[in-house]
Amino acid sequence: MKHEKTSHDRRHATTPQGGLSIAPSLEEALPRTSGKALGNGGARVLDRRVLFISAVAIGIAMVSALIAHLLTMLIGLSTNLAYYGRVSTSFVSPAHNHLGWLAALVPVIGGLIVGVMARYGSRAIRGHGIPEAMEQVLTNGSRIPPKITWLKPLSSAVAIGTGGPFGAEGPIIATGGALGSFVGQLLHTTSAERKTLLAAGAAAGMTATFGSPIAAVLLAVELLLFEFRPRSLIPVALACVTAAGIRSSFLGTAPVFAMPGVVAPGEIALVFYVALGLATGVLAVGVTRLVYAVEDAFEKLPIHWMWWPALGGLVVGLVGLVAPRTLGVGYDNIEGFVTGTSVGQAALALCVWKLVSWAIALGSGTSGGTLAPLFTIGGGFGAVVGGLAIALAPHAGIDVRLAALVGMAAIFAGASRAFLTAVVFAFETTLQPAGLIPLLGGCAGAYLVSCLLMRNTIMTEKIARRGVVVPGEYVSDHWEQVAVRSAGAREVVTLAASDTLASVRLWLETREPGSRHQGYPVLDDKQRLTGVVTRRDLLDGNPEDGRRIGDLVKRAPVTITDNRSLREAADLMVRAGVGRLPVMAQGRKDLLVGILTRRDLISAHGARLAENHTAVRHIRVRSALSRRWRRISARVKG
Repeated sequence: MKHEKTSHDRRHATTPQGGLSIAPSLEEALPRTSGKALGNGGARVLDRRVLFISAVAIGIAMVSALIAHLLTMLIGLSTNLAYYGRVSTSFVSPAHNHLGWLAALVPVIGGLIVGVMARYGSRAIRGHGIPEAMEQVLTNGSRIPPKITWLKPLSSAVAIGTGGPFGAEGPIIATGGALGSFVGQLLHTTSAERKTLLAAGAAAGMTATFGSPIAAVLLAVELLLFEFRPRSLIPVALACVTAAGIRSSFLGTAPVFAMPGVVAPGEIALVFYVALGLATGVLAVGVTRLVYAVEDAFEKLPIHWMWWPALGGLVVGLVGLVAPRTLGVGYDNIEGFVTGTSVGQAALALCVWKLVSWAIALGSGTSGGTLAPLFTIGGGFGAVVGGLAIALAPHAGIDVRLAALVGMAAIFAGASRAFLTAVVFAFETTLQPAGLIPLLGGCAGAYLVSCLLMRNTIMTEKIARRGVVVPGEYVSDHWEQVAVRSAGAREVVTLAASDTLASVRLWLETREPGSRHQGYPVLDDKQRLTGVVTRRDLLDGNPEDGRRIGDLVKRAPVTITDNRSLREAADLMVRAGVGRLPVMAQGRKDLLVGILTRRDLISAHGARLAENHTAVRHIRVRSALSRRWRRISARVKG
């Protein structure tokens, strides 16, 4: 770097050729101020703390997997008691009950119980589960009230066991997240570590339910962590592996939705699956808006919200009389779609009635999730559209089972925008590799439509209405990609420690170049950096008291080397409580080569904005051809 020399007679100077030295007496203070991470060796991605967090995450996963198993048993017990009058924990469907019209009252009773639990226990048990966990991550340092750890599974067992059209996975995910948060609050953890433990518990719960550890990790990344970093990814992955192992000991390793083998689709079929994804994306937008329209309608009712789940339960019960298969979890319905045993009018009727029942029940504020109902609605839609396509084009190579699978995944991708989670989940729960490409195309189509037509998702609309800003995409930090040497000022205006405050005050009034700065490095008589003074320091106090500029230095200089990133610089400014950093040469922490201010940090984003919003054509075909033709013509004439 090149720097101009100026005379100290002007009461200020720029950094001389080669930079300035730091005072030897301050060399030991600098590492304590700036930290080891800001040396020349580069910041470490991980530290040993991740080993402790990983061990805790594994323990949480063990408990979450057991809770998932117990919750399934609780749902079975609730269902058997409510619909069959027997004491049993076997997982059964309410659809085969023999209660007649009395079956319509069972969901009402369940809704009353959930309403009382929410009113006198915790209102946080109402709703999807995942949005509430997201809100705690974004606004409350990942601190979920401990009582949610047991209130959520109990209320969900009652709601689902009495016919609620929800899946068990939502409450299990929410309970696992609450457990992770609870443990994180018991231990000495940072907010980031609690978030990791919350996500580990939630992902372990999903893994224990569906046997989909990779999809669970992706769900944690896309909906809870809002980052892709080793410090959080490793504990979550280990938690999912642990939960998968425990699940296999209970249920084996067979796919949740057993599906006959399918063949890889041809070109025409692939086009159809992408088109199906686009159509399912429209459906996902419609479903999301319907759920929140129902929720808004309940908000206008002139009765206390404690009674709303009972009203929703009444609709669930009446729909259950018409379409009994809409009651309860309904995993068998999803399997019917992907195996091709539920198609045509039966699939359409189940899809429509399930949507009506679930939207009203969820909008009423009862305790339930979104995943299984979405899979049922999307799977039924895919099966219906796939059946119509086969009838119209029997030789196109379309498979109604693959169509149902694509619909199932695409509606989740469109409604939640957990794109990668949807693709991998559908594969892990069926173990059909031939479906990966159709899933990728269909989910991409749904994701595209959702992003174009809907601002928020089914997971974020509720908390966005409360003023919570939810990250919509995950991109690398621009500051991490810019070195300090690319942003900091290279010509530093400095003050001499021996200068009097009065003389510097006079210079500030001249408005000469550099006199309007907000901070100045201070040099001793050997041109070594001793500290930094601000404009406020210079303007405070009586200038006639004979003080020297060196007397105004209050602390050792907080510095950064020029090879560090702007992210590290910004973090150091916050930790040290300073607004500017002297920049030292790489490999020479005692050599001043520049200064970095907060304004420099903001200005560095200009390149990012230009990269995203400035379109430039670098290759002009017409001009290139014209130049080429002129050269050829010149050669011919020559």
